[in-house]
Amino acid sequence: MSDSLSQEHTPQALEAARKLFAGPCDFMLGVVSMTTLPEPDITEVAFAGRSNVGKSSLINALTGRNALARTSNTPGRTRELNFFNLGGRLRLVDLPGYGYARASRSDVAAWTGLIKDYLRGRSVLRRACILIDSRHGLKDSDREIMQMLDVAAVPYQIVFTKADKIKPSALKVLSEKTAQELLKRPAAYPLQRATSSVSADGLAELRADLAALMQ
Repeated sequence: MSDSLSQEHTPQALEAARKLFAGPCDFMLGVVSMTTLPEPDITEVAFAGRSNVGKSSLINALTGRNALARTSNTPGRTRELNFFNLGGRLRLVDLPGYGYARASRSDVAAWTGLIKDYLRGRSVLRRACILIDSRHGLKDSDREIMQMLDVAAVPYQIVFTKADKIKPSALKVLSEKTAQELLKRPAAYPLQRATSSVSADGLAELRADLAALMQ
């Protein structure tokens, strides 16, 4: 596997992160306006990506729960910023999918605007995880969000989803190609993660990446 995917954590860090994500985790609220965001009092990590990339499935898998975040095979199901509280120590934020959605153009524009306002204007947001379907790689809509985060100086990390659905050799090529593109982006975290909500590949490492961000 390429270096951009293979950085290891200590056993102690992996275990601490496992305990954090296995502990209390509650849905807080869903918001459709920047005026109703929760108080900015603890670290937040956001999950962004194209519609149907697997954001809700990944959050469920990270926390070991089947239905914490609502999942659907229908793109555009998540229509709010959904906040989840990990024991008062870390918040996970499930963002509406960008790109295709079965909704009116005005609704999609409103969700996209809300995503962008949150990502570039939230003081406690320590990292945005940009989820990429490993079968398809980066798309122009992903690059648009990455460009916005570069300008806003908000750190982001590429997380490949559905890694169980492609061959390891293809994943390696994808990672290497993506790493080259990230070299040109000032806010990109150089370490990528390849994950599967089905096989649990990469979940322990991603948990440790995110736990390390806590204030």
